[in-house]
Amino acid sequence: MLKTALIIGTGLGGLTTALRLEKLGFDVVMLEKFNRPGGRLNILQQDGFTFDMGPSFFSMTYEFSEFEKDIDVKLPFEFIELDPLYTVNISGIHRSFNIFKDIKKLSKEFEDIEPEFEKKLESFLKSAGKLFDDSYDKVVKQNFNSIHAFLYQLTKIPFGHAPKMFRSVWKELNKYFESDEVKQIFSLVAFFLGSTPYDTPAVYTLLNYTELIHNGYYNVNGGMYKIVDAIISVMKNKNITIHYNTEIVDFKEEQDKLVGFIDQNGKTWKADVYIVNSDAAWFRGKVLQRSKYNEKKLDAMKWTLAPLTIYLGVKGKIPNLQHHNYFLGNNFKEYAGKIFKNKIKLEKPYYYVNILSKLNPQSAPKGCESLYILCPVPDLRFKSDWSDQDEIVDNVIQDLSLRTGYDIKNNVILKTVYNPTIWKNMFNLYRGSGLGLAHDMKQIGAFRPKNFDEKYKSLYYVGASTVPGTGLPMVVISSKLVTQRIIKDYGLVS
Repeated sequence: MLKTALIIGTGLGGLTTALRLEKLGFDVVMLEKFNRPGGRLNILQQDGFTFDMGPSFFSMTYEFSEFEKDIDVKLPFEFIELDPLYTVNISGIHRSFNIFKDIKKLSKEFEDIEPEFEKKLESFLKSAGKLFDDSYDKVVKQNFNSIHAFLYQLTKIPFGHAPKMFRSVWKELNKYFESDEVKQIFSLVAFFLGSTPYDTPAVYTLLNYTELIHNGYYNVNGGMYKIVDAIISVMKNKNITIHYNTEIVDFKEEQDKLVGFIDQNGKTWKADVYIVNSDAAWFRGKVLQRSKYNEKKLDAMKWTLAPLTIYLGVKGKIPNLQHHNYFLGNNFKEYAGKIFKNKIKLEKPYYYVNILSKLNPQSAPKGCESLYILCPVPDLRFKSDWSDQDEIVDNVIQDLSLRTGYDIKNNVILKTVYNPTIWKNMFNLYRGSGLGLAHDMKQIGAFRPKNFDEKYKSLYYVGASTVPGTGLPMVVISSKLVTQRIIKDYGLVS
């Protein structure tokens, strides 16, 4: 009878897997390199300011509801629906575009630049929604033992969707819209995946459907880290133990069987079942020393953009900004085409601004704002030298000041910056890649690193770089998929 489970990493995938396994009767122990749980879903608190450190909104809230049903516990946090979902500012256009879920309100935002926008949008979303309905349960929420099984499952999806696998998000948008501004805004879903609309398959336009029709976007009352706080509060009642500042660096095997993992202090951790919530490709290469995942081969894979994150405590209330804001330049195609490989100067980077204090006033002292700025930048393969960090950050702050009409630079009372090297070291992110492996057609479904190990029967993987992919709801699904696999492999009853 299986009794113990060791989970390496406390990202959302690891935390939700811990509670699923506890429900099955496992004694669960977790190890975490960082000093707090949550992985990239983390928090930064300084001098009375609170910032969402990584993810700042999400969709598909029903995956959390399904998780609550699976563990028979109501998680103590509250969703806040965003409206508008976000705003977009494009250099040279002296207005912001508000992206509303209400199609009538949204249509008014674009009626002057895109003729018959509402009709075109409805057609676009109908196609994206049909793809979602036809593929979500058949592909996204399925385990696959082989590439052959994955390809066979794809044959169950109506053939009319097939072209979307081979053309880009940008080309898909070209079919429906004429205005560059409209195409740029609705192609931002590719950046949400850590990529660009020229590199991301059109199948991911289904995310436009999830944001506008299917579910919308949400934050959490008190900030995103309340999700982690809620899960940890439940885990304490279940006697699940977490050991912090503990990094796995090696493993032990006997007669070709895995018998434990070794931490940085030389301690061996043993269990009946092991689940890795570190990057599934990196871990296989770095810790397990698999030749298929050596550094050269990892570098040849497609990874998501790296994060340069800026956390600002600002005196005063900033007008003309919503909770979520995107700031684009006037060279979208050039920028998107060159940013991956550091072939464009970061004098005027594209960036995203989250103001947690807009929805959660308690996240900043009275009369102040807490700003989180994210610049997607090249990973450390292409830009390893961040000695120009301060210059880039100053340029972003200056640009934001000009575009909001508020002197942010001279009202900053707190500033913290994390460049890709810092992110890499905090969470073992390969080359500083923010969201792990990218989602091109060679790295989705069964083409992603599997959630079961190729050699050791007792070893499994969960998180963004295994199935089904990146994003908070996806890693919650990932925890269900790996739990289903453990149940099947060991003949357990859920």
